[in-house]
Amino acid sequence: MKSRFSAKNNGSSQHGENSKSALKVGVLLTNLGSPAAPNSTKVRNYLREFLSDPRVVEIPRVIWMLILHGIVLRFRPKKSAKLYQSIWTEQGAPLLVISQAQQQKVAAQIQQQFGEDVIVDIAMRYGEPSISHVLQKFQQQGVDKLVVLPLYPQYAGPTTASTFDAVSKELQQWRYIPSLHFINSYHNNALYIEALANSVGEHLAKQGIPDKLVLSYHGMPELFYQWGDPYFDFCQITTNLLKKELLARPLGLTDEHFVMTFQSRFGKAKWLQPYTDETLATLAKEGNKHLAIISPAFSADCLETLEELEHENREVFIQAGGEHYHYIAALNDRDDHISALVSLLTPLLNEK
Repeated sequence: MKSRFSAKNNGSSQHGENSKSALKVGVLLTNLGSPAAPNSTKVRNYLREFLSDPRVVEIPRVIWMLILHGIVLRFRPKKSAKLYQSIWTEQGAPLLVISQAQQQKVAAQIQQQFGEDVIVDIAMRYGEPSISHVLQKFQQQGVDKLVVLPLYPQYAGPTTASTFDAVSKELQQWRYIPSLHFINSYHNNALYIEALANSVGEHLAKQGIPDKLVLSYHGMPELFYQWGDPYFDFCQITTNLLKKELLARPLGLTDEHFVMTFQSRFGKAKWLQPYTDETLATLAKEGNKHLAIISPAFSADCLETLEELEHENREVFIQAGGEHYHYIAALNDRDDHISALVSLLTPLLNEK
């Protein structure tokens, strides 16, 4: 009978005689995910999986399932599909394409430092490639140590904790459990802050100093914060560190240039404030004509940045009287961002 834990590699067991000299490490990078295609059917499948996660929506299950299947999944997929169509590329969903580029660059640096016994792969929390699928690949490759890095700089229950749930759910089915290291946040990592500051500095060198620099983070129901989720505090720490770094550079920014907001709210509940769209309208009405906006919460550009920040919120600002609106891209696969991600992994990979 074939053992699930003694996967074969070149005809020999990884957990047999050679295991002492061939310790294998699997590095799993994860992000949220995207629909398989920008049509109503695929978007509905994606939203069903995403919005069924109790970490994402904490309404009593029976009530939420009635709302989800009776209302949300009947009307939202068609609308969301049009939004995805507006950002889709020939290669596919931007988030997945960028995540794969990140994985390739991280893998190249890690394997240069640690050799081919460290395997770096990418998985999506919802959609494909799934976390369970990639973990099963690691299992077949004989991984003895697992390092998980969710690409969410600021810890949040609906993102980071949900990733841990998915990893745990898969590992619970394994006979042999590798040692596990889970990186739950890097909101204050010095190289991450430096990469953000570099991206802002490069933008300002081309476009000039805006009237306001808006730091827009993904939103969260306020109740989550009241129940103990540290996301808001971590966003504030990132903001303060980025502000400190930028003010230390000769860019011409002052403390008054910085505004912190929260975007992408869903439903009628009160979310973390101030809201990005309302703030943009207010800033324009107060006479701010030139605005730059960045979202430190996103490690890769996706629907919430390429459509919501780049287009939807641009329209809000312009219609309210603004004139110049610039979205500063996510860090994506910038070399300084890759260096930051590698810096998070290196200490764990150095451990014996």
